Amino acid sequence: MRLSGCIETLFIREHASTDDRIRACAKSGLYGVEFWRWSDKSLEQIERALGETGLALTFMSNEPRVPIVDPATHSDFINGLRDSVRVAARLRASGLGVLVDDRGIDGGDSPRTSLSRAEQHAAIVAALKRGAPIAADSGLTLLVEPLNSVVDHRGHFLDRTPEGLDIIEEVGHPHVLLLYDMYHSTMMGERPDDVIGNRGGLIGHVHVADVPGRHEPGSGTIDWSGYMATLAAKSYQGPIGLEYFPTGATLDSLRRAQTALSAGRSNGK
Repeated sequence: MRLSGCIETLFIREHASTDDRIRACAKSGLYGVEFWRWSDKSLEQIERALGETGLALTFMSNEPRVPIVDPATHSDFINGLRDSVRVAARLRASGLGVLVDDRGIDGGDSPRTSLSRAEQHAAIVAALKRGAPIAADSGLTLLVEPLNSVVDHRGHFLDRTPEGLDIIEEVGHPHVLLLYDMYHSTMMGERPDDVIGNRGGLIGHVHVADVPGRHEPGSGTIDWSGYMATLAAKSYQGPIGLEYFPTGATLDSLRRAQTALSAGRSNGK
C-alpha cells in the first residue's frame, strides 16, 4: 500500500516548514507526499527535500483554481495549467489536481445562473479535453476531484462520485482520471461499492479521512476494512493520500491510520 502524506495537514503541529514536513514523512516510512497550492511555497526547498528523501510527489494542485464550469474561463485555465505543468514536471509530480469550480472553495461563491447544469457539465468535459494533451506531454495525470457540498464546500458543482466518473468517461483520455476522496464521498452519503461499480479503472488517486471530523482513519465511524477491501476488489493499486487532520501527534495518528487501512487491504486480497 503506497501511502502519501499530505503536508498541508500532517506534521503541521510539529514542523512549520514544508521541507521539514517532507522529511518527517520520510522518517515515518511513507511512500510519498502531496500538497495543495504550489504558489505559496518555496519550490527550491521542496525540490531539495524531495531529492534528499527520495519520496515521490504524488499530487499537487493546478493553479489558479479556475472554474471550468464556464467556457469563458477556459483560456485562463489552459494558461494556468501550462504553468502548473512546468512546476509539476520540475518537482517530478505524477498527479495534478483539478477542482472544476470555485464555489465553496476559499470563500468562492461565483454563481452562474445563466448556465444550466448540463451546460456546466459539458464545459468541464471540454476544458479537460483541451488540458489532457498538455498534461500527457509531461507524463502527468489530471486528477478531477468531487467535493462534498453539505459541510466543507457548500454550493460546489461537482459533489457526486458518479458524475465525476461520467466526466472522466466522456473525456476519454488516459491522462485524465478521478481523484476519489473517501471522506467527501462518505459525507455525501455514498458507499464505494455502490458508486464505483465497474469503473475502478477510472480512479487515479484516493484520499482518506474519517467521518466525522476529517481525522485519521480509525478515529471515526467509517468501516475502513470494508472500504479498503472494495478498493482492492476494484484492482486499485495507486497512492492512498492521507489528507486528514490528526487528533493528536502526527506519528500516533499515522500508526492508527495504517492499522485501520492495512486491515481492510489484507481482507481484500
